[in-house]
Amino acid sequence: MKDSKGLWQSCQKYILEQVGQEEYSRLFSRVEFETYRVANMTLVLRVPSSYIYEEIETKYIDVMRVAIFNTFGKIRLSWDIDVVESSKGKGWVLEGNDETMAPDQSVLAAKENIEQQQYAQAPGSANGTNLPPIDTQLNPMQTFRTFIEGTSNKLSRSVGLSIAEHPNTTQFNPMFIYGPSGCGKTHLVNAIGNHCKKIYPTKRVLYVNARTFQLQFTNATHTGQQNDFISFYQTIDMLIVDDIQEWSTALKTQDAFFHIFNHLFKNGKRIILVSDRTPAEMEGLRERMLTRFSCGVMTEMHKPNKQLCIDILNKKIARDGLTVPQEVVEYIAKIADGSIRELEGVINSLMAYSVVYSCNIDMALVERVMKRAIKTDNAPLTVDEILEHVCRHYEVTPNTVKGKSRKREVVVPRQLSMYLTKKYTNIPISRIGKLIGSRDHSTVLHSIAIIEEAISNDKAFAREVKEIERGLDVKKRAK
Repeated sequence: MKDSKGLWQSCQKYILEQVGQEEYSRLFSRVEFETYRVANMTLVLRVPSSYIYEEIETKYIDVMRVAIFNTFGKIRLSWDIDVVESSKGKGWVLEGNDETMAPDQSVLAAKENIEQQQYAQAPGSANGTNLPPIDTQLNPMQTFRTFIEGTSNKLSRSVGLSIAEHPNTTQFNPMFIYGPSGCGKTHLVNAIGNHCKKIYPTKRVLYVNARTFQLQFTNATHTGQQNDFISFYQTIDMLIVDDIQEWSTALKTQDAFFHIFNHLFKNGKRIILVSDRTPAEMEGLRERMLTRFSCGVMTEMHKPNKQLCIDILNKKIARDGLTVPQEVVEYIAKIADGSIRELEGVINSLMAYSVVYSCNIDMALVERVMKRAIKTDNAPLTVDEILEHVCRHYEVTPNTVKGKSRKREVVVPRQLSMYLTKKYTNIPISRIGKLIGSRDHSTVLHSIAIIEEAISNDKAFAREVKEIERGLDVKKRAK
């Protein structure tokens, strides 16, 4: 038997045959054999950047699996990626998991045979003939690998991964994901679709925005192709529809989707729906649609807390090869106020400014570009905005703060919300009390006095309040 490095060279030959010289030179020639850990049967490969790793993971992971399985057997694959200098040394390792484990080809063959039988019997495929392939419309870069898990998305991610790996079960169907803009809903559903397609290549997976679906339907109606439109969608194995709140006034579109939904659901096909609100909150949605949307599993995604924002930023910074001080990272996390889109917008703007003006990324540069990277609102701050911002900092919910709990971890954000509302709005004291848990006038004044005293006597708390106010500064400056 060849030594481990010799086995890797055999893998390289197979990969070269599969991908061609050009792609091999661009990507795989830069992959180096690191070690083969016999104890835990793990192959470790080194690549010079996360870009190379993600390109291989996105486009050629199946080729890698077959190559490794044919030479090493069923083992785990880890990547040692040279990205940044850290306290643990240069680079970091992504430990192998079920996504990177090389396949047992006999199992794959059996699975493929089952898939082909199911595919031949799929509705919409006349007499069992194979349907032509479709463009999934998925973003190949939005995968579970690039999706950072946190408390705000843990349930949705877990359910989504289960659906991707077991699309033939009826559990969690349909899946309805809701949450505010910028919390990562679109990334997650793309990850579900990409992962399912990687495991089950014959599955007809389609991602579509609700507005695109509506335009397609309108065009089909005008051209007399309405039946063809519905028939096409009835052939999909996993249908992902984003931003369905757009249909709140589109009754004819709702009727068309109702028939598609019923057909797919009855035949055990997967349906994943995404919205910025719950079905019950979507005015104009027909009752029969509400019933069907609610019959599976509903998961809520929240805006990421500060730590998750920092983790997302660090991941993107490492992927882009940037050097950003940690104090800047933490400040950006506060500025973005829990929006992943705004986090990415800030980093992209910083990178552009750094390149164009040949300057370091520091706090001064962040303050210079944040007005352009973060959308400001000309309207003054509201109680709800302040309360949500404070609650995110302390990792409690607004409903808890408005409740009757006297625990310190609830009382502090409640009192601080009252203090900041008095400071940054013109809302009367009595009104502040009613909006934050139906407290009376004297309670609000007492809360404000306690916060003012704490700021004067506790330097650590004063710094904490200043940090929270920095996060509100983006909106405050527009007043």
